[in-house]
Amino acid sequence: PNQVAGSATAFFLQIYLLDVAQVTHLCASMVLFIGKAWGAVSDPVVGFFITKSKWTRIGRLMPWMVGCTPFVVVSYFYLWFVPPFTNGRFIWYLGFYCLYQTLITCFHVPYSALTMFLSPDQKERDSATAYRMTMEVLGTLVGAAIQGQIVASAHTLKNCPQHNMSASHLGNGSGAEIVKRIVHSQDFLSHAVSIPFHKGFILVMRHGPYLTLTAAFLFISVAIQLVQSNFVLFCTHAVDLRDHFQNIVLTILVSAVVSIPLWQWFLERFGKKKAAFCGITWIMPFTVMLVFIPNLVVAYVVAVSSGLSVAASLLLPWSMLPDVVDDFRLANPCCKGYEAIFYSFYVFFTKFAAGISLGVSTLCLEFAGYDTGACRQPAQVAYTLKLLIGAAPVAFIVTGLLILLLYPISEDVRLRNKLCLEELQ
Repeated sequence: PNQVAGSATAFFLQIYLLDVAQVTHLCASMVLFIGKAWGAVSDPVVGFFITKSKWTRIGRLMPWMVGCTPFVVVSYFYLWFVPPFTNGRFIWYLGFYCLYQTLITCFHVPYSALTMFLSPDQKERDSATAYRMTMEVLGTLVGAAIQGQIVASAHTLKNCPQHNMSASHLGNGSGAEIVKRIVHSQDFLSHAVSIPFHKGFILVMRHGPYLTLTAAFLFISVAIQLVQSNFVLFCTHAVDLRDHFQNIVLTILVSAVVSIPLWQWFLERFGKKKAAFCGITWIMPFTVMLVFIPNLVVAYVVAVSSGLSVAASLLLPWSMLPDVVDDFRLANPCCKGYEAIFYSFYVFFTKFAAGISLGVSTLCLEFAGYDTGACRQPAQVAYTLKLLIGAAPVAFIVTGLLILLLYPISEDVRLRNKLCLEELQ
């Protein structure tokens, strides 16, 4: 449910706000940015309260999932409902989007935490994460296939002239959430010790490997999101591939689904850090190629390569975070129950960065003169989209990879930490 609903909000919420609800560019940007920021804040808060939850007959996590589901449905419904008034629509959509973000977090954080109960072994948890991510991306694929075809059928050639049609784009919303609403925690509730939240935050923020990993994938995730969230707009207004946008998006998702087992095998064979570098760099030459050689064949090649990099950018940080937690445990053997803070604050930082990039991306199009609902867009819009697809993601990826070079936990360190923890236990 989370992935199908998430694909709709990530792909279509911005175009819905602009063309259906008819709110201004500024209001749409504010709704999307504040909603993302609110969702970012809710992750660590919900994670903290879950660690304080008491056990029930159905466990500690299931009451959160079962209890919030009816309210998620209601908030999601009214998010796509056009109220009869016009003056207060900004407050309407902002309120229900923030409410939806909070409630879906209450569902997905405990759902993700269930992984840790399968096994205490890191290798088995990595494998479980890969299986879970594959099924979640498959759910996103199903949602995008159904919803993409519905949206595409509503934007036929009869609405606009043959060229430069303002086809429905998938928005500058968190396009990386195609597959990004996935793991929040693999080792989430290892201990039931009640700890001061601020104390845990300070200890986690002082751990060097965690800061390095988070900073690196923060830049990388923003780059991936820029490509995905602006890809359909780019195809529509910069290279005139509007008739193929839904199929290109499906290609990205299929590529991501298929490549997750590939990257899981790669990281087991060659190491996680090498897998990260190989997987992330894969997207850079192809996006630049599409900017300079815009045609249908290149677009599908870029879609396949984007899927490969998307899968790597999602699988690798969630496989590397448990290694950081193990390293923290060895450095702080007296500290227990801090695992939730590692995962929830990683989500917080990446979501907050996504919200910032979302707002900046939308405002860039507004400054370039993007005309909502128009069949033809100014030349500055096409130029801006080329920057958002080509130069900007490459700059973010290079920055992230340079930071990742400083990541100190190699395969040798990881195995050493594992042996030390086994001796302590």
